[in-house]
Parts: sequence; C-alpha cells; structure tokens
Amino acid sequence: MMDPEVLERIAGRCAELDGLEEQLVKQLAEVPAERDELAVAERVWQRMSEQVAEERAEAGRR
Repeated sequence: MMDPEVLERIAGRCAELDGLEEQLVKQLAEVPAERDELAVAERVWQRMSEQVAEERAEAGRR
C-alpha cells in the first residue's frame, strides 16, 4: 500500500513538470521568429555600416 503523502508529492511534482513543459514549449516556439528578427537586424546593420563607410570615403576624396 502506498503512502498517500508520497502519492500527493508525486502528483504535485508531475503538475509542476507539466507547467514547466508548457512554458518551455512556448519559449522554444518563439526561437525561430527571434532568430529571423536578429538576422534582419544584422543585415540592416551591415548595410548601414557599408553606407557610412562609403560616405566617409567620398567625404575624404573631396
């Protein structure tokens, strides 16, 4: 016969793990979108850096 307190603790821990799993699944679902956003930001930054470098080069030739 199992101790009711032990069963209660097991059930409680299972509930905690279920909640944690839901939270992690949600976070993992957000990862691809955030990676896409970072890739766009990186491309924009690169283009802006190139443009600033070109503008400085032109200003130096004047």
